[in-house]
Amino acid sequence: MDDDAAYIALKAHDPRFDGVFFVGVTSTGIYCRPICPAKTPQRRNCRFFASAETAEKAGFRPCLRCRPELAPGLAPVDNARRIAHLLTRRIEEGLAEDDGIGLEDVAAQLGVSSRQLRRIVQRELGVSPVELMQTRRLLLAKQLLTETGLPVTEIAFASGFASLRRFNAAFLARYRMPPVRLRRESRDPGASVIPGGATALHLAYRPPYDWDAMREFLAARVIRDVEAVTEAGYARTVRIGSHTGWIRVTHAAKRSALRVEFTPSLAPVLPALLGRLRNLFDLAARPDLIAALLGKDALLRESVRRNPGLRVPGAFDGFEMAVRAILGQQISVKAATTIAGRFAGAFGEPIATPFPELSRLTPRAARLAGASVDDVAKCGVVSARARCILELARAFESGAVNLDAGVDPEAAATALEAVPGIGPWTAHYLTMRASRWPDAFPKEDVAVRKALGGVTARRAEELSRPWRPWRSYAVMHLWRMAANA
Repeated sequence: MDDDAAYIALKAHDPRFDGVFFVGVTSTGIYCRPICPAKTPQRRNCRFFASAETAEKAGFRPCLRCRPELAPGLAPVDNARRIAHLLTRRIEEGLAEDDGIGLEDVAAQLGVSSRQLRRIVQRELGVSPVELMQTRRLLLAKQLLTETGLPVTEIAFASGFASLRRFNAAFLARYRMPPVRLRRESRDPGASVIPGGATALHLAYRPPYDWDAMREFLAARVIRDVEAVTEAGYARTVRIGSHTGWIRVTHAAKRSALRVEFTPSLAPVLPALLGRLRNLFDLAARPDLIAALLGKDALLRESVRRNPGLRVPGAFDGFEMAVRAILGQQISVKAATTIAGRFAGAFGEPIATPFPELSRLTPRAARLAGASVDDVAKCGVVSARARCILELARAFESGAVNLDAGVDPEAAATALEAVPGIGPWTAHYLTMRASRWPDAFPKEDVAVRKALGGVTARRAEELSRPWRPWRSYAVMHLWRMAANA
């Protein structure tokens, strides 16, 4: 990463860049991680290093606040801030839901004991994991009380409380009023229950947001019977744990938000559902910082101007996205979409919805892991790709491949490339979308190289360096440029 790109990442304090580089501050003689809570130094006082060793060799001493020795790749077991951040995200996405995952499981995944996890969260965030979880649950409950017509009892369980009594007690202690009083005094006049029992709430984003581009991208890659994209918005069937249902997402531009309709059957896993939707629609992006960098580039400048708020579409389901990417290898997007529809019809379970376009749940890795090559080939998939899909399903089932948002992108890419039939293009495409890595760059992509003047993959990599750390967003602009050429 060049120095200018590193400074932009430093200003963003984005934890995804923790361990990617270190910054030495010449005015203090100290070097830090990009997530350091200290005030961001001026650009002229910054020197950037790829490792802690090179920073110390240059005469800088480690910061006592951010502790560079704990950066990922050096001592990830003790990486307190990153662990606290990941735990917060897990709580937001449904920690301790019906999949049985709790603090003990998360601690094991992060390489620490549950005791260490509690100590880290207390030190980094000033609260215990239980208090952190309760705050997140209460904030979700507050939104549901304000924006939806769900009964209070359903809201209690949807926001993660084990009983109505505990919910009422926690709400009263935190907000000094019972839930029904908050609903009476703060109810959104636009809140409503959708015909058929569905409920709606809003997910905010930082404007601008190129909703049309997002909708068009998803429409071109829709999985028939599982997803549907219309002028109004995006809809799909959903399975999270043992809960199934459907959702519909539309653009609420005046509120700078997306409006999400969901069935009551998904209320028990609502935190996980909302987390997946935030990833799918890239709601955490900083369009101001991204445009400030990419808009300086002569090749991208016009596209950045014409497409303000262009996002990187994520993945609602990592396995679904991986299979879709394999089906798309060496064929057109349209042809891959046709095969993906057949695949869902063969391996996806039926579900009843109010929409004729939605009749199947996405195929699960567990079902594919026990299928044969001939079973997959019947969908029009060549044998080599059929074997690849089956190997991928087994890797997902064993935990060898993990495409959750926030995982180490290099580790994810390496694990993917270990699956026979998955090459660098597919691996980096999946880290870009499923793992939400903002600096992914599938340099082998034909459309990317075409937009860059028909260059080689190596040359494409060289030309992409000024776009770091937002190369995933640059790829979206290059794809649009290639499509409009």
